[in-house]
Amino acid sequence: MKSVNPYLNFKGNAEEAFNFYQSVFGGELSIVRFKDLEDNMGATGDELNKIANVTLPIGAETLLLGSDALGTWGESFQRGNDFYINLEPENPEEAKQLFEKLSEGGQIEMPLQKTEWAEYFGMCSDPFGIRWMVNFEGK
Repeated sequence: MKSVNPYLNFKGNAEEAFNFYQSVFGGELSIVRFKDLEDNMGATGDELNKIANVTLPIGAETLLLGSDALGTWGESFQRGNDFYINLEPENPEEAKQLFEKLSEGGQIEMPLQKTEWAEYFGMCSDPFGIRWMVNFEGK
């Protein structure tokens, strides 16, 4: 396993939250807005300026990651289910194996697939309701 990091979702105030976290931990924010993505991930109007992904280093090997949840997608987030554990596997085989094992008996939110930012990316919850992201960036 390359790394394991928390991934936080917000209902439109990710930038405010991460500015706060930066004031606590220091470090430099790396921000990608929905308008920066080729397909905008369905964002329109004011949503285009919202955060698609933000990264803040908070330790030698740990990143705090997050994004704004848009529209109806964000409606389901409440305190307690508004985060994921983001896994970055070493290779595609490990990505597939982790995703299959974690989602077995749970629920697949987004199948493991190629995305604009990763060779393999998927989201699922395990049988205990814990949410996971498997993100193998590849080359």
